[in-house]
Amino acid sequence: MNLTGKTVLVTGASRGIGKGIALSLAQAGANIAFTFVSSVEKAKIFEEELNAIGVKAKGYQSNAAAFEEAEKLVDQILIDFGALDVLVNNAGITKDSLLMRMSEQQWDDVLDTNLKSAFAMTKAAMKPMMKAKAGSIINITSIVGITGNAGQANYAASKAGMIGLTKSVAKELGSRNIRCNAIAPGFIETEMTESLSEEVRAEWVKGIPLKRGGKPEDVANCVLFLASDASAYISGQTINVCGGMVM
Repeated sequence: MNLTGKTVLVTGASRGIGKGIALSLAQAGANIAFTFVSSVEKAKIFEEELNAIGVKAKGYQSNAAAFEEAEKLVDQILIDFGALDVLVNNAGITKDSLLMRMSEQQWDDVLDTNLKSAFAMTKAAMKPMMKAKAGSIINITSIVGITGNAGQANYAASKAGMIGLTKSVAKELGSRNIRCNAIAPGFIETEMTESLSEEVRAEWVKGIPLKRGGKPEDVANCVLFLASDASAYISGQTINVCGGMVM
């Protein structure tokens, strides 16, 4: 699963799962373009870390959910890197609340960041991929998009929408040799989960057959597979990376 010479765009890669994905793909030889919203200093440090591996890497401050920004971003990546072979739609947020208390703004913010960004970035990235007659689009969804979860109606709806988007894009672009797949992580240990109490974390682990939380690398390894030619005949699928939580 060597990605030497390929250019990959990972949205929302300044921390957590996105950062793990970008790092693993760089270690496999891919040149990395990544987006971030506000963590300028962290993004600069991460850019230097990726370049130190020996690949070309550049961070872009961009709102992936803004349609025009997405197009400008892809145009700039084509100028800077010369190609775009793989898109990883990872940008995402949570604004949890029971539905009876959820505001319209909480709903809109999550749907825009999680789902609209995947639409906008896919729309922009498919143009150079269609021209090249090759490409892999990978959407990072969630098992919550499959199972639902109390207090996360907005998040679950956005992630379920990504699965539907994945299947539709796979059917539309398959004839152009462009694949589209989704990955549904379960309980992954990141900066976000570190804020949870030990009791809450232990309760999560009880429901996982492998009896541990996942690591960003567990998701990244699946992304690496779907980004590589090893998955050349896989498209329109959703792969659960959840330690057996969902079967």
